[in-house]
Amino acid sequence: MAAADSSSAALRRRDLCSRGIRLAGKMRSDVIDLLDTYVERQGLDASASVAVVEGVPVAAVERWDEQTGTQRLLENLAAYRAFRALLAQMLEEQREQLGEADAALGRALAAVLLQVSAFAYHLEELLRLESRGLPSEEGAGPPPPSHLGLFERKLWGLGVLRELAQWAVRSARDLRQLTKPSPGSSLAPSPAESP
Repeated sequence: MAAADSSSAALRRRDLCSRGIRLAGKMRSDVIDLLDTYVERQGLDASASVAVVEGVPVAAVERWDEQTGTQRLLENLAAYRAFRALLAQMLEEQREQLGEADAALGRALAAVLLQVSAFAYHLEELLRLESRGLPSEEGAGPPPPSHLGLFERKLWGLGVLRELAQWAVRSARDLRQLTKPSPGSSLAPSPAESP
C-alpha cells in the first residue's frame, strides 16, 4: 500500500511539474509580448540597459545544480509572490498615469499578473504534495522606490518584466530538474545531476 501511495505521489508530482513547465513557457511568451507593448507604449528603447532593479528577485543563481528540489520550489515561490506584488503596483501606476487611454497595456499587465498568481498557486500545490509547510508571504515584494522620477519608474517596470521573463525560463528548468529520477522520495536531485 505504501508503495502504491509513493508511486501515486510521484506521478502526481511529475504531472504537476509537466503542467508547470507548460505554464512557465506560456507565461514567458506572454511576458515577451508584454515587454514589446510596454516598451512601445512607455516610449522606451527596447535595447535600454537596466541595472539590477531594487526589490526585484534575480533569476540567476550560483551553483544551480547543487540546489535541492525544495530549495528550487521555495525560491520560485518567493519570486512569484514578489512579482505578484510588483505587477500589481505596475498595474496601479499604469492606470494612474494613463487611465483608460491605454487599455491594451493594462489588459496585458493584468493577464500576466493573473498568470503569475496562478503559477505561485501551482508551486504551493507542489510544496503541499511534498508535505512542506508554506512560507508566509511577509515582505513579498516592496513597491518601487518612491524617490524615482517618471522615467526611472518606466525603466524600473522594464527591469521587472525582463527579470520575470528570466524567471519563467529558470522555473521551467527547475521543474524539469524535479522530474528527473532521484534516490528516495525527496525532491532533492543527486549531486551528479545538473541542468
